[in-house]
Amino acid sequence: MNRKYIVELSEEEKQELVDYCKKGMVNVRKYKRAAILLKADRCRYTTEQICEAVQVSSSTVFRVKRQFVEENLAAAMNEGARSGAMRKTSAKDDATLIATACTRPPTGHSRWTLSLLGERLVTLTDLDSISYETIRRRLKENALKPWQKKMWCVATMDAEYIARMEHVLELYAEPADELNPIINFDEAMKQLVDDTRPAQPMKPGQTKRLDYEYKRVGVANLFVFFDRHRGWRHVKATERKTKIDFANCMRDLVDLHYPHANKIKVVLDNLSTHTEGALYKAFSPQEARRILNKLELHYTPKHASWLNMVEIEIGNMNKQCLDRRIASMEELKTELAAWEWSRNKERTSINWLFNVESAREKLERAYGALN
Repeated sequence: MNRKYIVELSEEEKQELVDYCKKGMVNVRKYKRAAILLKADRCRYTTEQICEAVQVSSSTVFRVKRQFVEENLAAAMNEGARSGAMRKTSAKDDATLIATACTRPPTGHSRWTLSLLGERLVTLTDLDSISYETIRRRLKENALKPWQKKMWCVATMDAEYIARMEHVLELYAEPADELNPIINFDEAMKQLVDDTRPAQPMKPGQTKRLDYEYKRVGVANLFVFFDRHRGWRHVKATERKTKIDFANCMRDLVDLHYPHANKIKVVLDNLSTHTEGALYKAFSPQEARRILNKLELHYTPKHASWLNMVEIEIGNMNKQCLDRRIASMEELKTELAAWEWSRNKERTSINWLFNVESAREKLERAYGALN
């Protein structure tokens, strides 16, 4: 037994090591070093016994004891960083990989893969080969995910956009008022499709099975109304979405859904059918003016569907109710009515937190570009 390096812990050092070993989640290597020092204290255990108890090599025990005796407890506990294997790519190789991953993929491919990136890197550099794991690590180091893509609506945040955005956000900040409700309105679409062969129902050990073939029956338009304060929504399925259909929705809003309201504030987008003129096209001038006198139309900025709360509810509707094959308008209306009733019964709503102040903070660059 080599007694050249004899460990003698003070009471404070011993207590520090004991406390560290009692922690719930600790670094494994530091834990083993603490255990080595506790067992080596005043030669309580031999090197062989320490190796067996802590599951380390005799050289590790020797190094820990030497660092404690020659330096201090901190040096013995904190092993220096390991050099590891030599990096397989140079800085130039990494830069080439990153630049390649940020370009369009080769013709005939929808995105870059590890295989394609490896082939291109071998072509462009002096590397003879490169592993997929090396490419994956370099991409991860630079937060690159060429297999992913996100879609968003690109908008020019000019003065007109910001003015309309702040107008809508201030409207959302108003308190609930039964006589002056705020209604979000928009359209969605549902393809009506039917099975070409009967589906096989689920049974123990087997999921429900649908034939991959289906037949297209038609397309239904969905007008969706949403009142956040009331936790109310309504979906009206139609075969078209013309100005006449829009006008009928506005009349329903005034006469059926909110007959006692003084003024109904409707938030909607800039679709060409969403105009006051649509009501004059559908009804007599007297009727159109009667309906419009009870409405306030508030338009979101162009390319700003995220500002319309009903878009969130449409997403819920698609996931909870429409994510399946529905073959007829009658079935669609039945399913939507059941979903609508359930959601309205629970008064499910949206906790909208974005306001004018947060917009000015988060979109500081866009605001600064106005001057």
